[in-house]
Amino acid sequence: MTQGPPDTRARIQSAATVLFRRNGYSGTGLKRIATEAEAPFGSIYHFFPGGKQQLAEETIRTSGAAYGRMVMAVLAGVPDPVESVVHAFEAAADDLAATDYADACPIATVALEVAGTNEVLRVATAEVFAEWVSAGEQWFGRWVSDENAARSLAYSMIMILEGAFVLSRAARDPEPLRVAGRSMAELLRTAIEQTRES
Repeated sequence: MTQGPPDTRARIQSAATVLFRRNGYSGTGLKRIATEAEAPFGSIYHFFPGGKQQLAEETIRTSGAAYGRMVMAVLAGVPDPVESVVHAFEAAADDLAATDYADACPIATVALEVAGTNEVLRVATAEVFAEWVSAGEQWFGRWVSDENAARSLAYSMIMILEGAFVLSRAARDPEPLRVAGRSMAELLRTAIEQTRES
């Protein structure tokens, strides 16, 4: 790894994470990233020779992985799985409101934007989503014995969460996330009951 002034690379990536999340790929300029990171403009190319695309790809992968770990930690914090799902969506609602509806999913804004325009970044977002599905499948698999059902629940949780983020941000209201959590909990409750009956 290229060495440089302490924490400069980390500051650049942290600033990029926030700006890409809020403004998307096209809406985020390297000068703005450098300013927010309190880093010389040239240091971006020092640490990311591939420029904006390389920075965005690394940001997607690192912030996506960190977000996935955070969500799984929140889910693991409540012993009952159904209550855990409700708790996770409630936490997401509280966090979104606390950031004035600016910080939702760290990769969704970019994922929507680049799906048909930038193959490198599309692949990066797709791989992050796939990692989330895999982690969710393992977690749901603790209570739902059918692998396909556990995978479907993982997909559902991500889709419901992402959709609820969009609605909550547009309305500037946490209620869609809270409703989404209750809906996801009901899906899980039904799946657990079917597992017990089989």
